[in-house]
Amino acid sequence: MPWIIVGIVILALNLRAPIIAPTAILGDIQSGTGLNAAGAGLLTGLPILLFALATPLATRTIGRWGSEATVFACLAGVLAGTALRSVGPAWLVLTGTALIGLSLTLGNIVVPVIIRREVPWDRVSLATGLYSAGMNVGSMATLLGTGPLADLVGWRWALALWGVLTVVGLAYWMALVRRRIRSHPPATAAGGPGSTLGTDGAAAAETPGDPAPRVRPTPQFRRVMWLLVIAFSGQSAGYYTTTTWLPSILADSHGLDTAGSGATASLFQVAAIVGALGVPLLAARTRPWVPMAAVALLWLSLPLGLLLAPEAYVLWSLTGGVAQGGGFTAIFSIIARLARTDREAASGSASVQTGGYLAATLAPPAAGWLHTSTDGWTAPILLILVATLAFTVAGLLAARASARDGG
Repeated sequence: MPWIIVGIVILALNLRAPIIAPTAILGDIQSGTGLNAAGAGLLTGLPILLFALATPLATRTIGRWGSEATVFACLAGVLAGTALRSVGPAWLVLTGTALIGLSLTLGNIVVPVIIRREVPWDRVSLATGLYSAGMNVGSMATLLGTGPLADLVGWRWALALWGVLTVVGLAYWMALVRRRIRSHPPATAAGGPGSTLGTDGAAAAETPGDPAPRVRPTPQFRRVMWLLVIAFSGQSAGYYTTTTWLPSILADSHGLDTAGSGATASLFQVAAIVGALGVPLLAARTRPWVPMAAVALLWLSLPLGLLLAPEAYVLWSLTGGVAQGGGFTAIFSIIARLARTDREAASGSASVQTGGYLAATLAPPAAGWLHTSTDGWTAPILLILVATLAFTVAGLLAARASARDGG
């Protein structure tokens, strides 16, 4: 199992970094390609939209090819998209961005499947926390490193060099699969090209093309998934709206310069690592609903703090950051614990992510429209409050229901 956890973390390093990298050098990309502001916005907005729209494709890919082949497809697609985005004119930059978005969608869906199959029940939260932390570390590395790289070697090479992370991921997963095939040849041989890493009977029975009957989701599982769709929609809307507009809020409301507002907003990203790793520690010592409640309180503190005590914006950036990292872990730990098969884990994850990333696509522009319409930031902050309230109510109901279902 430790080797699988390492593989999940390495994969996670690649699941957000390709989206974050261009944000540090958007001006250079526009100058080099002629993209206008709307086109530059697609460099981050298009992958998130594809997260919502392409999840059915990801589910079918896992069912047909198996989890490991899907991981390879994800990483190979990210590498190809990174290369296209780094060498071409504007249309090829956007084509590479679309390929990256499609490929990352595969990774988004397959990780909960692998965690469900490979990780013992009592370590699911830890594995999910490490997965979430890995995404945040990858995001921060590219956010901090892309600008200096662009100064040294130009923006195209600055984007291309992050492909090294993807190459490392491909090499590691190839070695991991070869190692498991050598250790358990009977189990993998039976599965053929789509064989899985799992070595027990249950995992072997879930290989692609297996004639075993499909397990129907229970009504309880479906109810919890619908609650998690609402919770993750609130989580994603709150995260992407805050990520997009917090620097502007701080600059306009507190007179911070670009460096100061950006540095404070970066605390929101860094603190996510604390939340991602803190939720598993809390889950191991308390009832299942307690981590969700703690995350909900921290999430609510961000918009309420900005409205009621805006001078403490550094504190609210930190508490909100802890919440966004912990919220992701709490939601996807529930899916991995409740799902009984790979198919159920994939379909549940796909449903939750479709709703969540659709909200992530719509919420930031809505907040921008509210700012323009009201000529202030109160209405956008209230939108974040609505999102965090949705996370709070649906997340707590899902956590309690999953605790009853899981015994």
